[in-house]
Amino acid sequence: MGEQIDAAGEALWREGAARLAGRLARRELTARAAVEAHLARIEAAEPALSAFVTVAADAALARADALDAAPRPVGPLHGVPVAVKDLTDTAGLRTTYGSALYADHVPAANDVAVARIEAAGGIVIGKTNTPEFGFGAVCQNRLAGPTRNPFDPVLTSGGSSGGSAVAVATGMAPLAHGTDFGGSVRVPASFCGIASIRPTPGLIPAPGRGLGWDTLATHGVLARDTADCALLLGAMAGADLNDPTSLFGDRDDGSESRLGATADFGAATVSEAVRARFDLAVGRLERAAGPVARRHPECGDAMATFRTLRAAQTRHAFGPLLARHGERLTDTVRWNIEAGAGITADAYLEAQAARTALYRRFVALFRDIDVLAAPACGVLPWPNADGEVTAIDGRPVETILDYLGVTAIVTLIGFPVLTLPVAPSLGEADGLPFGIQLIARPGEERRLVRLGLRLEREAGFVHRWPVASVA
Repeated sequence: MGEQIDAAGEALWREGAARLAGRLARRELTARAAVEAHLARIEAAEPALSAFVTVAADAALARADALDAAPRPVGPLHGVPVAVKDLTDTAGLRTTYGSALYADHVPAANDVAVARIEAAGGIVIGKTNTPEFGFGAVCQNRLAGPTRNPFDPVLTSGGSSGGSAVAVATGMAPLAHGTDFGGSVRVPASFCGIASIRPTPGLIPAPGRGLGWDTLATHGVLARDTADCALLLGAMAGADLNDPTSLFGDRDDGSESRLGATADFGAATVSEAVRARFDLAVGRLERAAGPVARRHPECGDAMATFRTLRAAQTRHAFGPLLARHGERLTDTVRWNIEAGAGITADAYLEAQAARTALYRRFVALFRDIDVLAAPACGVLPWPNADGEVTAIDGRPVETILDYLGVTAIVTLIGFPVLTLPVAPSLGEADGLPFGIQLIARPGEERRLVRLGLRLEREAGFVHRWPVASVA
């Protein structure tokens, strides 16, 4: 009997979110059964992978029972477990921001993204690991981690949504929330062999953001396939008047997508191993979806622009924390805050002007293409013990942010991105996942979803289970 229960539980945690949601809506399955299966999976996989900072077992089961007692399904996520990145407030559930300074912090209210997940019937099953305040290439902090790559536990899961990526990749949650500034949902998705969407900034509002018109950072979603990403994105998307960047509609016209590709935007540092895999992926993309033009706009000043804006905003947000608690912060957090010292108003505004010009160059490129493919990281996963990326292919990099060049450039322009794992056959040489970014015009998430579904179906760009961690 126990083996039958275990087998039934495994079938549930391996099930995709959209299919699971359908069964829950039809009352073929209880929300409690879904939560229990995923809690059992978490218990089996943790703490070896260190994906979670906090598991909300009691609260999740209570929420499941309430949903099971409801007279009708609550929403599109009715009864589906969702993991939430620990940078994001959850009412009554510990939220540490990955920092020992907030080890016992319990918010009084949900972030709007979490409130929408719950309004759609989702069940927050726990808070996933992140580097302190989201700063760091390795997903670890003084409370938890490192979060280990499920394909090789010696390697990093990527920062800073590594906990969410590992939770999804291994079946601990069918869906996960993340955040993305320089690549923080895209890189972990690539490293862990899953899908993600970094939406157009404003599609998932951030009404509590101090710099309301800033669009460098956004909430994002992680799942094992495109349809599941779209399910969670739909639950969190929608306008909020307190966010001046908030969007009010989809701009996809339903046309076939003209494709472009770039390995490095002519400006990012990209390893030879990544270039080789990307070339293979573009070949697969072309066979499935038509000709691919090797194109990119001029991006020579993009990384300097990104570094200036990121440093200035980090200094603005965290400078007071450095002054009060500098010795208690991690070295990476201190480096990021200190990088903003001395940036003048002129330098900041010049960077904003350069960002605007870059955006317009991308708009011009997208008159000729509809989707641009690029690698989802400049390097493949590296050992957690190595810490930050200081060299690529043996050559020192200028800063610890440079490995993020292919994602940071897209952050600057605010175009939406679907990240997909490449076909397994392209990564079998060393068994490590590899992902690509698919970039569309602002507001064209639906175009990306259409293309993603096609590539999963016709080109094999699909999640594969990391055998070692699910055996």
